[in-house]
Amino acid sequence: MIRFKNEEEYSPFIHVSRERWKRLNGSISFSLSEEDISKLNALNEPLTLEEIQDIYFPLSHLINIHVERIRQLHGNVEEFLREKTQKLPFIIGIAGSVAAGKSTTARVLQKLLSLSPGNPQVDLVTTDGFLYPNKVLESKGILNRKGFPESYDTRRLIRFLADIKSGSREVSAPIYSHLEYDIIPGELQVIQVPDIVIIEGINVLQVNTGRKYRGPKIFVSDFFDYSIYVHSSENNLVNWYVNRFLSLQKTAFQKKDSYFHKFSTFNREESIDMAKKIWKQINKPNLIENILPTRFRADLIIEKGKLHFTKSLKIRKI
Repeated sequence: MIRFKNEEEYSPFIHVSRERWKRLNGSISFSLSEEDISKLNALNEPLTLEEIQDIYFPLSHLINIHVERIRQLHGNVEEFLREKTQKLPFIIGIAGSVAAGKSTTARVLQKLLSLSPGNPQVDLVTTDGFLYPNKVLESKGILNRKGFPESYDTRRLIRFLADIKSGSREVSAPIYSHLEYDIIPGELQVIQVPDIVIIEGINVLQVNTGRKYRGPKIFVSDFFDYSIYVHSSENNLVNWYVNRFLSLQKTAFQKKDSYFHKFSTFNREESIDMAKKIWKQINKPNLIENILPTRFRADLIIEKGKLHFTKSLKIRKI
């Protein structure tokens, strides 16, 4: 058996500590108010100006390097063809477990990238909108597997991304209500000629190879120009999920039109038990079977510590 002295050297990723990463910012600098930060914050997920400066300033800088590379390549191809062609949106995919903080990462990047030189139009789309409506999931007998690969209308999501990458001037995506726990009938998110599109969801790096399908294999990630996976230990994820459930039990669940209003009268102990039950029966199996295995398909992995703050990153070698 051949043994290498340093296996880390032969990894497809470069591991970067937080201390090293925050020094890689370069010239990217933005002015953010406390109001801006509060709008980007998520429930039970602390977001500080320090975290934005240390982690997201360098990350937006890195992504802008990739965006510029694509623009230069586009110009070179135009020169080769001797023909003007339409510039296509740069697509970023953000994946990770339930409660990992994907949505916050997506919102912060959307804000910072939109402040880049030229103020590009940056749209954010979540794959929740491409879940089948509850009535469809019920008819298939898989309502209790919402979030698993089979619960998504993957063909519609791929058509949506194909339209974006084909240069369609207007595309639309369904809208999902977390309050109603369902797709909102007739409501659409309309996107018109974006410069950058961020696609956020637990399923965006999955390949669904278990499905029987005749014809070419096309995956959501085929349309990405850059991909990010937000990672943390399962112990952290469980704690974050339970804490979020407890906060929602006191707020959103109290609304009578909430799908989860049935949990509104639970005491703290009952709420914790229910959150852990949901995690064990749904979120954990989905994480282990479908989400976590996609981690190393990403171009960059954000590794979070106990308090949701980033402790290190992994960047795919080029």
